[in-house]
Amino acid sequence: MSAGAVLAALAGIASAEAAECPRKDALGTSRILSVDAKATPRVGLKSFPQTLALADHEVVLTFDDGPHPPTTSKVLAALAQECVRATFFLIGLHAAEHPEMVKRIAREGHTIGHHTFSHPFMARIPFEKAKSEIDRGIAADEMALNGVSTTTPSTPFFRFPYFEATQAQLDLLQSRGIVVFGADLWASDWNEMTPEQELKLVTERLAAAGKGIILFHDPKARTAAIMPAFLRYLKDNGFRVVHVVPGTSQKSADTR
Repeated sequence: MSAGAVLAALAGIASAEAAECPRKDALGTSRILSVDAKATPRVGLKSFPQTLALADHEVVLTFDDGPHPPTTSKVLAALAQECVRATFFLIGLHAAEHPEMVKRIAREGHTIGHHTFSHPFMARIPFEKAKSEIDRGIAADEMALNGVSTTTPSTPFFRFPYFEATQAQLDLLQSRGIVVFGADLWASDWNEMTPEQELKLVTERLAAAGKGIILFHDPKARTAAIMPAFLRYLKDNGFRVVHVVPGTSQKSADTR
């Protein structure tokens, strides 16, 4: 099947998902975007010169540092209520502790990405230790998801903790066909603030940016608390959610 045919099929899947949403006034997922490491090895304007090919008022929702069942479950419930698909960058240690939550994230249609095993400052550790963090994180996520410990990710998406990386680490991931995700804007939910303050901050930033990859942290209670209101903000202000999935050439690159 040609790349165009694959994208057309994915677009059809996205339309079907939107049509099947039980709530007629739900935000929904507007389309599926196939992300290919050869075309876009690194995305996110906070860290890199380029980002995803999003139209005005299109957003990609991403969540880091889970799974953390008490809050991740609330985030998943809010996403399900609005028929929205997101991407979760999992810490391997947490995935190993909560495999059922990893399976639930995937079962509910979300994309699972990787975020190291223990969330270190990657640019401050030796290359071999950083490589081990990447591989152990992927292996733990894969074990939780599929019951197989492998360093070849079924979804070749990765995000560096603290957005901190060396050129050698970036080159390693590119050589393995793994897309490195930064972000275009973030909720800064690692800072102490009320849910109301977080909602105001992220909506103001989104209004200014107009589109982009948004970073949240699903283990943060304040983020879980605002998610229903944030998704309604997107709906009320004409934003459309894009769900990212791996490109076809990545899969062949990863299985070489």
